[in-house]
Amino acid sequence: MPNEENSLDKNYWNTRYETKPTGWDIGEVSPPLKSFIDTIENRNAAILIPGCGNCYEAEYLLSKGFTNITLIDIAPLLVEKLQNKFAGNSNIKIVLGDFFDHHAKYDYIIEQTFFCALPPSLRKNYVYKMRELLNDNGVLAGVLFNRSFDGGPPFGGSKEEYKNVIAPVFNIMKMETCINSIDARANTELWFEIQLKK
Repeated sequence: MPNEENSLDKNYWNTRYETKPTGWDIGEVSPPLKSFIDTIENRNAAILIPGCGNCYEAEYLLSKGFTNITLIDIAPLLVEKLQNKFAGNSNIKIVLGDFFDHHAKYDYIIEQTFFCALPPSLRKNYVYKMRELLNDNGVLAGVLFNRSFDGGPPFGGSKEEYKNVIAPVFNIMKMETCINSIDARANTELWFEIQLKK
């Protein structure tokens, strides 16, 4: 079972993508994220997807006409695959690197399986980094696991655990059980939307 340090190691994630044991990958944009993307009116909004994986969310964003999408992942094999997949598309930028070293500003950050890939010891760092990356009226939105796991990644948690980490920095606009999860994840996901405290 991998330990916490492995979950940030590019070689560990490279191997996961190379050998394909990626249970978090459902092969399409998840219904909760699809529903949220459908509510974003500004097609030029700056959008970040950290720990992007195979990034079906980006494909969906592009299909809806969004023009300013950034993907970041630590796994070189995956990033190379994405660079080939989206080659020549000026609406998308693909970054190979550590999320915690990334510097830019975004209107929306989309969370899908990235938070749960990080060791719980880094959750406060995640929150403060998100504060740094979001514009004043920016929104961080996505899905968190509402369950525990043996070992990890993924690393799970509960609504109360997440609120304790997030609430000191962000206003929690929504944190509730997803009503449109895929069947295999029914009642085990929380949808959340947060904004910076003014």
